[in-house]
Amino acid sequence: MRRSESHMHLRIKAAVLLFIALLMAGCTSARPTTPPPPRATAAASVVSVALDRAAPCMNAFVPHLLDHTTTMGTDAAVKMFENNGAGVAINDLDGDGKLDIVLANLAGQNSIFWNQGELSFQRELMVHGDSRAVNIVDVDGDGQLDIVFTRRLDRPTYWRNLGKGGQHDRFEITMLPGVYVPAYAMTWADLDRNGTLDLVTGSYDAALVQGQIANRNAIAGGSSGVYAYTHLGNRYIPKKLSDQAQALAIALPDLNLDGQPDIMIGNDFDLPDQTWVRTDTEWAPTQPFATTTRNTMSIALGDVNNDGLPDLFAADMKPYDQSTTTLAEWLPMMQIMPPHPTRNDPQVNENVLQIWGPDGKATNQAYERDVDATGWSWSAQFGDLNNDGLLDLYVVNGMIGDGLFDYLPNHELVEQNQALRNIGNGQFTRVPEWGLGWQGGGRGMTIADLNNDGKLDIVINNLQSPAVLFENRLCSGSALEVDLRMPQSHNPYAIGAQLALHTSAGIYYREVQASSGYLSGTPSRIHFGFPNGAALQYLEIKWPDGTIAQVDDLLPYQLMTITHAYMYPEQFLPIIGP
Repeated sequence: MRRSESHMHLRIKAAVLLFIALLMAGCTSARPTTPPPPRATAAASVVSVALDRAAPCMNAFVPHLLDHTTTMGTDAAVKMFENNGAGVAINDLDGDGKLDIVLANLAGQNSIFWNQGELSFQRELMVHGDSRAVNIVDVDGDGQLDIVFTRRLDRPTYWRNLGKGGQHDRFEITMLPGVYVPAYAMTWADLDRNGTLDLVTGSYDAALVQGQIANRNAIAGGSSGVYAYTHLGNRYIPKKLSDQAQALAIALPDLNLDGQPDIMIGNDFDLPDQTWVRTDTEWAPTQPFATTTRNTMSIALGDVNNDGLPDLFAADMKPYDQSTTTLAEWLPMMQIMPPHPTRNDPQVNENVLQIWGPDGKATNQAYERDVDATGWSWSAQFGDLNNDGLLDLYVVNGMIGDGLFDYLPNHELVEQNQALRNIGNGQFTRVPEWGLGWQGGGRGMTIADLNNDGKLDIVINNLQSPAVLFENRLCSGSALEVDLRMPQSHNPYAIGAQLALHTSAGIYYREVQASSGYLSGTPSRIHFGFPNGAALQYLEIKWPDGTIAQVDDLLPYQLMTITHAYMYPEQFLPIIGP
């Protein structure tokens, strides 16, 4: 890899000092955990690393099997809810500039795949499985990325990265202090803007009831529901938002367009999705969407029409075609399902794509944009797969289960995963020629550039078949990738930062997220695709603390590490544990 340090500079916009900080935070005096506005340092660093030359293109993705199979146990029968599978997360665990892979497991052991470069990985078996979701975030704010797993029937497990030793002895296995209740789905962000990462979890009550769980450590109010945990001092302070949850997915969209993350829980079955907006220091329930999915299995956020507003895709179950073969596989199962209420019910048995309008309201445009039906869908993710400046959509499919598909071989619905190309203005078309129609029983899935060539690859955690990595060998477009760092914050990887890349072909918007889709973690590294020949003008960054920076002198096919130019005074740094 060729390395060069560019003499770039950041033009810090002075207009975003005290006034904007107070405007975004409400009233600082009413929120004592929020530090005062940060002060500028004399300089900031931007280090640019040339991305590797891509392998010869072939206008398709190339599959590579990974030595990891998520299994459900030794029983012949497929137990209910074990067929939900497990997640996958990607990030740079050892700080070598290459993104590593973590795959959760149920009956088997979880795995780390340490990236050795050029799509070569060294597998490490972890000491436990029994996991659902996996996220890679810096929990304790020490600059080292940690791993957190939700468990099937227990509280989350926290693998603290010690930042020393070899790959196989980097972690200390512990728990998140103050987090005592079972969780199925989770996500992370600095929700109260005090510089630390907070946690949101949701239980999957149907599985807890079936497992007859008696959690002796449960806090008052029971062991199920939705919790927003504030990271304060050396522990997490729980705030119970709901007594019920069938949470398969959690996202933090800006539901009232005030610039702050809100909370959305995607629920299975007939329990409607749940949403809350932040009001000062409280969470107020809201209903921003006229139409929602009934069985929300995945939530992905992304600006599909490049208007600066992050749209929301939620995945459900609906056959992706009306062929005789497909309907013969679906109809018997649908006939035994209990009837759904229809009167005044906003829920639909299909995907939704919430597009924000100029009036500040979101409308479901999934049907008009041809993304309403993608099969029995699990993880769905946005990413500019062909580097044309437009976010594409990838969805993984499949289901197995006694009582559901007894009439099919092995009791399994086998479907192709669906790749949908964004062809402009948010319109989508199916692209089977990309070679992504895998039939491996996909559950968790996430997207990242795993060989540093400027093209997004895909990793799927299949159920009862090997995990698969799809190498991107598409031929079009160019790219820029960005790693943000806030070393003087306890959110060193800038979760929640918003970026806008200004080019001669348009403006492209991204946000640093901890998780997306179904049970899966997203890398903190941001990828921008754009057409060949487009002139790069500047990159605008809105950091999680509300300050804004601008980076000039951009070059294509670079990985840029940009360090925050502000520092919190030492006396305002929170004391962080655990």
